[in-house]
Amino acid sequence: MKRALLIFTTGISTLSADLGVGLKPTAEAEMLLDGTRTIVDEKWTYWEGPRFASSLPIKWKMAPDPEDGGFVLVTDDPAAAGGKYGTADLVTKKKYRDFRLHIEFLIPDEGGNSGVYLQNRYEIQVLDGDKTKHGMGAIINESESPYDLYNGLRKWNAYDILFKAARFEDGKLIENAKVTIYFNGKLAHEDFSIMKVWGGPNSGLDGGNDGGKGITDVPGGLKLQCEGHEVLYRNTWIQEVNLDGKDTKFTE
Repeated sequence: MKRALLIFTTGISTLSADLGVGLKPTAEAEMLLDGTRTIVDEKWTYWEGPRFASSLPIKWKMAPDPEDGGFVLVTDDPAAAGGKYGTADLVTKKKYRDFRLHIEFLIPDEGGNSGVYLQNRYEIQVLDGDKTKHGMGAIINESESPYDLYNGLRKWNAYDILFKAARFEDGKLIENAKVTIYFNGKLAHEDFSIMKVWGGPNSGLDGGNDGGKGITDVPGGLKLQCEGHEVLYRNTWIQEVNLDGKDTKFTE
């Protein structure tokens, strides 16, 4: 794994960590997926967007980890059959502004499709076999796919993310959301400015506002997309930070 240091100070501590699969949470982090059903029901719920078609309790299942033992969360909900995103997506009950995120995923079958949504707005793609701007590891439709960093099918992968929410002044957008992403311990995107929410109102917050450009000044939860494919998630944790006056770069 690649060594990287976060140079910002959160107000709690300065973070430093090895990045990649198996990374343990920082002392100040909140665990979101730890292999138990208890934390899923405690921390997560469905996003009830315009296409929502499932119902509580959460239908996603826990399954044995195919590689390392333990249990993982599987994007398995009948409401999403046929690839209808927005019908059964899970979102954290807590909402976030700036944060440090670690999340691990495994795709068992070719073409497996999901997505990690920052603030329930900005999708970081999880899609086997696609190397385009809509493909694996892309900030969807805006950045190139760092496909060469993908470990491949039936292997665990990790995103380490530092995210800064959009900034507003007198109710007007003055700075786009920004993100730095390490994919399996290697730099994929650095301090990337995200222009809009893609996918329309079924994709997430503000997707239906001015073609996705009408970002609002409200926090949002971490969302995992259910799109009728089986994708596994585990070892997910988040730490709130304050990036006022700072960028999102990690220093190596």
